[in-house]
Amino acid sequence: MTWEYAPAPESAALANLKPAYRPFVDGEFVDGGGEPLKTLNPATEEALAEVGTASPEDVDRAVAAARRAYEQVWGPMPGAERAKYLFRIARVVAERARELAVLETLDNGKPIRESRDVDVPTASAHLFHHAGWADKLGYAGLGPDPRPVGVVGAVIPWNFPLLMAAWKIGPALACGNTIVLKPAETTPLTALVLAEIAADAGLPPGVLNVLPGAGDVGAAVVGHDGLDKVAFTGSTDVGKEIQRRLAGTGRRLTLELGGKAANIVYDDAPLDQAVDGVVDGIFFNQGHVCCAGSRLLVQESIEHEFMELLRARIETLRVGDPLDKNTDVGAINSRPQLDRIVDLAAAGDAEGATRWTSSCPLPERGLFFPPTVFSGVEQTMRVAREEIFGPVLSVLTFRTPDEAIAKANNTPYGLSAGIWTEKGSKALWTAQRVRAGVVWTNTFNRFDPTAPFGGYRESGFGREGGRVGLEAYLEA
Repeated sequence: MTWEYAPAPESAALANLKPAYRPFVDGEFVDGGGEPLKTLNPATEEALAEVGTASPEDVDRAVAAARRAYEQVWGPMPGAERAKYLFRIARVVAERARELAVLETLDNGKPIRESRDVDVPTASAHLFHHAGWADKLGYAGLGPDPRPVGVVGAVIPWNFPLLMAAWKIGPALACGNTIVLKPAETTPLTALVLAEIAADAGLPPGVLNVLPGAGDVGAAVVGHDGLDKVAFTGSTDVGKEIQRRLAGTGRRLTLELGGKAANIVYDDAPLDQAVDGVVDGIFFNQGHVCCAGSRLLVQESIEHEFMELLRARIETLRVGDPLDKNTDVGAINSRPQLDRIVDLAAAGDAEGATRWTSSCPLPERGLFFPPTVFSGVEQTMRVAREEIFGPVLSVLTFRTPDEAIAKANNTPYGLSAGIWTEKGSKALWTAQRVRAGVVWTNTFNRFDPTAPFGGYRESGFGREGGRVGLEAYLEA
């Protein structure tokens, strides 16, 4: 029997898309003083909505509102009362999950099944988790009487817009801080709907402020003298610039930056499980993941067998309409990002790596790049050293566990790693030696709000999530 593919599109109408969105300052949506921008659907390159952006004066007003709310309302409020607001917000995010998932897919380009099954539920879970901590901070092991740091400035990226907003808002508000959030220029919509949800939940004015805009707005937020802490998730280059700017100011800083994770497959690994883990590690969210397993390190003795299984599995992936529930790989978020992926893939060709590309057809319009694998990769090649942030996998081989460790650590990054083996002792031995903030064993890209996430070296510093993640938002 031959099975034929039948499209199963989700309704775009569920997103309740508005023609225009505005910044959220001091408890209300306001006309931003910046130049409005058009946010696009990456799958079609058509405009979704016009978004008002913030001016320097709007940043000043947002920070002042956040300071006033912190000093007069939110900071003095008992933790149990703060928790009620966070619980309300978390519940509404869960209740409006389908709407938020469709809106995220339209604005970002990721497959609807990822927005529906991963992004929105995990965002809600983070808000629920931190709501539970709000009245228990004295028992977190961070001092007998921990206090909030004050006003937080947060800048988030475009790859997980709603989830990254929840990662910043949840701990900041639970600990008694107020926040000024700057979403990515290309994906501001779900953050603004989250502001609407917060307002409907009765969150006091000024506790949460959302300022859309480009890099100039982000620079104005992180450099503002009225902040007590900056939390940034994004590229390593921008993170370095923020660190230089804040050096000597006394303001706290946490950075979650780029990565070039090694996914190590030993010869005793469960191969079918490892194949699926490698596919999930690099092609989830089109490879737009800072902790993506973009470097596959496979033991030489199983390279041929493993690569045959891997290519066969990749051939089953569907690239196409992100709103189709059957789509595995959606659209690249923006034209500049697609151009970067194309350029780095061309560098892999030029430097002598062997390119293999899935035969899956691409849509005739929109921003798409096929799942791609480079084999014969040397550690000096750009595809092995630079963060591509796209559906491109670089394959290296190793003979011994020591060689695997040496190659895994031969990177300026240190965000994540994966280990595939059926021997627990080998997994623990490897995990102890890989220099990465998060190490997965026989799985990849698994997140839980109770577990801290963060990196070392050029992948940044500080942790988000779990009890440890509260520390950056508290004064002992």
